[in-house]
Amino acid sequence: MIKKPLLRYAGVALLGTCLLGSCTTTKKYNALLAQKVNLEREKADCETSLATITTERSDLNKQVADLTNYRQQLASDTTQLGNVLRKTQALYADMSNSYDKLMKNHDKLMANSALESSKLSKDLNRREEELKKLNDALAKNRSQVDQLSTDLKSREERLNELERILSEKDKAVNALKTKVSNALLGFNSKDLTVNVQNGKVYVSLSEQLLFKSGSTKVDAKGQDALRKLAAALKDQNDVNVVVEGHTDDVPVSKGTVGMQDNWDLSVLRATEITRILTTAGLEGTKITPSGRASNVPLDAAKTADARQKNRRTEIILTPKLDELFKILEVN
Repeated sequence: MIKKPLLRYAGVALLGTCLLGSCTTTKKYNALLAQKVNLEREKADCETSLATITTERSDLNKQVADLTNYRQQLASDTTQLGNVLRKTQALYADMSNSYDKLMKNHDKLMANSALESSKLSKDLNRREEELKKLNDALAKNRSQVDQLSTDLKSREERLNELERILSEKDKAVNALKTKVSNALLGFNSKDLTVNVQNGKVYVSLSEQLLFKSGSTKVDAKGQDALRKLAAALKDQNDVNVVVEGHTDDVPVSKGTVGMQDNWDLSVLRATEITRILTTAGLEGTKITPSGRASNVPLDAAKTADARQKNRRTEIILTPKLDELFKILEVN
């Protein structure tokens, strides 16, 4: 194999000879040039061979490392097996000694008188009866364990079914939220929000969207929102609707017709919204109007902004859970 420096020097020497010898014939020049090309090709071949050998050397080093690790592992395993063998041999020696002692005792017993043999026979019968009782108790316990295993399997099946129903319920609630949100996209998020809480969809509508201060009549924009909500809920047969009216903590004006306090105001507003929803096509059997007055504030502060937040109506959409309740009753 030609080394790289020799190839390089040879090429330079040949080229120098060609340049210095001005009288060199073209034939000699071409021969030298061909020889230079061959030398460069041999150089490239040598470099390729070197790279291949380097790669093979790296692979061999890795194989040597793997074999060394394997040898060390075998040595460790051999040590462990030797420890296990020695423990087994010691155990076998102990068992042999015990066996020898038992055989000696047996010989002594066989040499005893007939009375002693009878006594031993009775003791043996007693022990056999005790063993039979133990076997009966074991069989009874095994039967109980089998029954418990069956009960556990049944409970696991019911639990899996319960988890499946809960998962379907969550999917249904999220789908309902998406449908309601899409139906009410055109309204200001400050006046109307749709959220999921505790497995229910809460549609919260501000007083500004629905009512004038102290009024129970829904404004035109609020009626539009309620009709769109009713249209989105028409085909939701397994959804119950609760309309909750909420007020702030400021008492109603004295002399307001038909109202003594915020209880009346919250209930009348919930009833009016329920009437609009049913008129828009939602079944009355699905809707329950209720009033909470000022007892469930969003913000307990006494500022104007806090009271404005608290004056709202929440429409709570709850999927029916009949199938879930049946499973819970069985449990």
